[in-house]
Amino acid sequence: MTSYISHTTVDCADAFALSEWWKPVLGYTDLPDDPNEPGHEECMIVDPDTGHQVLFIEVPERKTGKNRVHFDLRPRAGTRDEEVERLLQYGATQVADHRGIHGPGTGWVTLADPEGNEFCIVRSKAELDAAS
Repeated sequence: MTSYISHTTVDCADAFALSEWWKPVLGYTDLPDDPNEPGHEECMIVDPDTGHQVLFIEVPERKTGKNRVHFDLRPRAGTRDEEVERLLQYGATQVADHRGIHGPGTGWVTLADPEGNEFCIVRSKAELDAAS
């Protein structure tokens, strides 16, 4: 017997605000019939194509230290660097730049959302295909 991932949960201070921030980053939408509204302690968003869900749930403690689990995001269109720039302008903060870690044009950039949750931006599929 095995299990499958039902959804990914992100602990946060403001479930509504963080779910609203992540929707345009991922291209996700509100889960139908989910009370995703200001003041609600749990807000779920969903990928309209794959059905993957992310649950934002309020917890009393603040984030401390590095995330042990995080998202690695691949741009659907454009390049890794264009996506990094888009997200920095949207309000993400840069935590680390590992673009040169495996040679020119490779690697990733670690960013953080408004509550400090880290996530990485890796190269797009087109960039990977062009390099091979």
